[in-house]
Amino acid sequence: MPLTVKKSKPAATTMRSSPFSGLLQPRLKAADRLFFSEQLSLLLETGTSILAALQTIRQQTRHPAMHSLLTDLEQRIADGQPLSQALSHHPRLFNTTYVNLVAAAEGGGFLNKVLRHLAELDERREQLRQQLKGAASYPVFLALFSVAVMLFVLVVVFPKFDTMFESIRDQLPWTTNVLMSASDIMRRHWPWLGLATALLALGGYAWAGSEAGRQRLDRWRLTLPGLRSMYIRLYLTESLRVLGLSLSHGVPLVAALDATRDVVGNRQFQQFIGQLQQNVTEGKGLSYGFEKAGWIPSLVRQMLRTGEETGNLPRVMLRLTEHYERELRKSLNTLTRLAEPLMLLVMGLVVGVLVSSLILPIFKLSRVAH
Repeated sequence: MPLTVKKSKPAATTMRSSPFSGLLQPRLKAADRLFFSEQLSLLLETGTSILAALQTIRQQTRHPAMHSLLTDLEQRIADGQPLSQALSHHPRLFNTTYVNLVAAAEGGGFLNKVLRHLAELDERREQLRQQLKGAASYPVFLALFSVAVMLFVLVVVFPKFDTMFESIRDQLPWTTNVLMSASDIMRRHWPWLGLATALLALGGYAWAGSEAGRQRLDRWRLTLPGLRSMYIRLYLTESLRVLGLSLSHGVPLVAALDATRDVVGNRQFQQFIGQLQQNVTEGKGLSYGFEKAGWIPSLVRQMLRTGEETGNLPRVMLRLTEHYERELRKSLNTLTRLAEPLMLLVMGLVVGVLVSSLILPIFKLSRVAH
């Protein structure tokens, strides 16, 4: 029988006592959900009832938003709602995947086990996110540092040599002339340049946040050479882990696919999952949609077809998740090792051009003086 989670209209709670409460309270994050899952799983393993466990967690937390959320959950469960239904009233923290798995566990009597798996899911996702952030932070720092050095030289250093180079203006290297002109423009028109830069940044941010911009960025992530394979591995890791975990705990395939669409943050990949859901609804099977997608790695297509034929689809998905998570970490490590020397090389070239544009004219002046 397909698993459904009844969604009733949320009652007024302490979390919604004021229209500005969401602005005044700090937002809950994935780390808070991880804390909730781990603590609730541990308490349930010791035989504590759900209501008593929630009360214990509420007494331990000092996070105002988490305290309000736990108070709301206690009230709903005391009123007779199951935990999954109570969680569904807080979709910003507990997504469809979380609610569906909790609902399946409540029916099967293994809630503490599912909560432990959900905690592991959040922990692995956070580790991967931190690795992605770490891989990009150093190259971004070097790029910003290079820009800062270039601006300092153009605005502070070059103007000091303007009068000195006036006598040999026609003999200056073209790089020096270009940089001197750029320095002059920046010093004369810096308010307008700053305004134009700010407007350009705001326009780019607004475009990236628009529906058209998000669609284009998501399409680029799946088409740009070099980044394409890394993003495909990331999306496969996220989606297959949720699908495998959901199916292994009794969530129907259609409901699991619907929940997976909320996990993957790429609209192009979400459309692909929607097509998979339609194929399954029409009775074509899950592997059919993967076979039709040429950009999906052949290993995924072959193993999913085998898993579907043998009835081991959840196990196969979790194995593929482990494989592509390892591959993704290797790709990130390789990208980091390549990006660092590349950015240092670019930074060295920029500084070298700036320095040579000053030193060569000074040598010419010394020869003229002799």
